Amino acid sequence: MASSERPSFSLGNETLQVPLALFALNRQRLCERLRKNTAVQAGSVVVLQGGEETQRYCTDTSIIFRQESFFHWAFGVLESGFYGTIDVDTGTSTLFIPRLPDSYATWMGKIHSKEHFKNKYAVDDVQYTDEIASVLASRNPSVLLTLRGVNTDSGSVCKEASFEGISKFNVNNTILHPEIVECRVIKTDMELEVLRYTNRISSEAHKEVMKAVKVGMKEYEMESLFQHYCYSRGGMRHNSYTCICCSGENAAVLHYGHAGAPNDRTIQDGDMCLFDMGGEYYCFASDITCSFPANGKFTEDQKAIYEAVLRSCRAVMNAMKPGVWWPDMHRLANRIHLEELTRIGILSGSVDAMVQAHMGAVFMPHGLGHLMGLDVHDVGGYPEGVERIDEPGLRSLRTARQLEPGMVLTVEPGIYFIDHLLDEALADQAQACFFNREVLQRFRGFGGVRIEEDVVVTDSGVELLTCVPRTVEEIEACMAGSHKAFTSFSGPK
Repeated sequence: MASSERPSFSLGNETLQVPLALFALNRQRLCERLRKNTAVQAGSVVVLQGGEETQRYCTDTSIIFRQESFFHWAFGVLESGFYGTIDVDTGTSTLFIPRLPDSYATWMGKIHSKEHFKNKYAVDDVQYTDEIASVLASRNPSVLLTLRGVNTDSGSVCKEASFEGISKFNVNNTILHPEIVECRVIKTDMELEVLRYTNRISSEAHKEVMKAVKVGMKEYEMESLFQHYCYSRGGMRHNSYTCICCSGENAAVLHYGHAGAPNDRTIQDGDMCLFDMGGEYYCFASDITCSFPANGKFTEDQKAIYEAVLRSCRAVMNAMKPGVWWPDMHRLANRIHLEELTRIGILSGSVDAMVQAHMGAVFMPHGLGHLMGLDVHDVGGYPEGVERIDEPGLRSLRTARQLEPGMVLTVEPGIYFIDHLLDEALADQAQACFFNREVLQRFRGFGGVRIEEDVVVTDSGVELLTCVPRTVEEIEACMAGSHKAFTSFSGPK
């Protein structure tokens, strides 16, 4: 924690200094939103429970703690075992910290005072967690607003605050979740500064990987280099998600990198690499994918597929602005992919007919992109009244909202040659008629290409947060060791 007149977080060196005022503003925004809700009584108090430290199965080996995202959004607390309350009427904030045993000082370090945490996190009051019931009772709240709701990406229910004695209070667990989720969807200027930082560091790490990759290396060597750069240069102890480091046919595995496919293939001459990796700083995410040839030079086929995806990515970013419906952007990307695949010769026929036959989902089965913030797949994708579209490809969209200023999203179109999906399409008369089978055969085993950018929606367009080489010429120059500056996308802002 940086020491200055105004409390802030930093890991020193050249890492970003994040003002704790970011979280005070978030609490203020939440209270203002709740006060406008007619279902919220005067005297209401928000109660949030932070994350708990966990161990590896039945052992005493601790898993590195990372704060629960809703709690971090409201308080910016690094440690486990905390609670926090916010008086909706006044905005007064209280942290409740664990009362640690004397043995903690032997094994874990200094036991800090309540005053220390009050100053560290810039809150109004600090008490102990074993006193939460008595402290709240002395304040006589009309109702405790606790957090319970479904994450529309995972289907999991967030952890609702619970403590001994909570049954003595009037508790409402339905009001808070939709309100705090909507607050998280729209980022403040201070939050955007942190997301610019996570993108800058992760972009630099991707460029280091591009320069270092060589035929004969293991995929995990590139994962290691990325993580080392993000941590050593950016203070990023955590990744935003499991690194996806695909080469060759593995680039057709959308969520490669898991325990059953742990980035362990040897990179071959002629492979396309697809590296989807993002560092996390102070719980703020990044999510970037770069695709490039392992040997530093695109073949004609690699260039054709890559430039098809680049065209769709930039067309989407040019079309994005407030009021645009996100599923329309997915459809735009699909149409461009089908046009390009027709130009390449893999497909033939009417693109309109291909759209009707859902051919786009054969080559891009995932959604175009998602909200991003404190979680890489951030909350708020499907609030009440926003329905998932039950069509191939579109049903995988993580949001179907209209764009608003302050939203941060990924734009990640891709074209993949997934044997399972291609075989299904070739067995379906409605889709098989569009394939030129001889040309398609040339791309079996190609893998795939994905280009992923992080953008923030502005009043008139988007701001691109990611900064990596994107054109064929820029990528080849970067991989050859050139330090020449490249031109970043600049659409309407």
